[in-house]
Amino acid sequence: MATVDLDSVKKRFGTTEVLHGITTSIEDGEFIVIVGPSGCGKSTLLRMVAGLESVSSGEIRIGDKRVNEVEPMDRDIAMVFQNYALYPHMSVRQNMGYGLKIAGLSKEKIESKVQEAAKLLQLGEYLDRRPKQLSGGQRQRVAMGRAIVRQPSVFLFDEPLSNLDAKLRVQMRVEIKELQYKLGITSLYVTHDQVEAMTMADRMIVMNAGVAEQIGSPLDVYEKPDTLFAAQFIGSPSMNILPATVADKMVHIGDAKLAGQDMPDGPVKVGIRPEHVSIDDGGSLTLQVHLAEPLGANTLLHGNLVGSGEAFTAAVSGVYRLSGHNEEVKLVVDETHLHLFDPETGRRLD
Repeated sequence: MATVDLDSVKKRFGTTEVLHGITTSIEDGEFIVIVGPSGCGKSTLLRMVAGLESVSSGEIRIGDKRVNEVEPMDRDIAMVFQNYALYPHMSVRQNMGYGLKIAGLSKEKIESKVQEAAKLLQLGEYLDRRPKQLSGGQRQRVAMGRAIVRQPSVFLFDEPLSNLDAKLRVQMRVEIKELQYKLGITSLYVTHDQVEAMTMADRMIVMNAGVAEQIGSPLDVYEKPDTLFAAQFIGSPSMNILPATVADKMVHIGDAKLAGQDMPDGPVKVGIRPEHVSIDDGGSLTLQVHLAEPLGANTLLHGNLVGSGEAFTAAVSGVYRLSGHNEEVKLVVDETHLHLFDPETGRRLD
């Protein structure tokens, strides 16, 4: 097992800088999720750790060893790809053991390691099948098995679940996390899906345009986002962001006044998560509802705030049925969960 240290890691393609200096330390056995939208640099960062992309500046260390110039095969890492990358003409057994065969291990040793991984991944009955005879989830297990048999110091996952259907993704999230817990191998996992990040990560790196917006545990990022981007990217449905003003230690959203904030007067952006409001006739916000989405346990109400016209989403418990189109409801805000941001820099204020 090993730690992974990133020290001011930058990546340039020509004169274009795509990673702007990523610094973090990943503990031995930690499960880190790198999350962000397409094009933010998360896969590039993972490929740099793997050695598939060069480092323009900064330093990557695996354990105590600087690996900037070390070939991928010598970094003691194993990678699981989005498209599985299985050999179609080989059986499951051959796919899982191929890397060990190239490394020169004996047939007996290879078979022992393959059987051990197959038992762990419940693939024992599929060892003689070829990839085309397997489901998507089984193919992903084979790809993971190929990584496990190598017993690496670091696992790297590059959006491994994006080709699976929704139900299977949930199942595989649980299996990957349980597997990593059993093996205790340091893992870096790339995804654009914030639900995967929230449910799997010990800590997450929230990426945006080549910058690490925030690094922290899922609940830390969710409950106290450092930036507007982190606030809106993490959480489903996303946080409502509204223009507001602090005056006399009160937050003014149009005509509504919310809890006092001990900070200088002036314009702010206020963040309110949909689940932190409730319907109450004494509420300070009025929502004109255009659409209700019943999800069973709760209902999402989409509309605009009366007065300011700002788009707003509320998540209310249970099933809520509209009495008519453009129905107006009063909302009470849980004022202990307000998030205030600088409108210019997007940084958290409170």
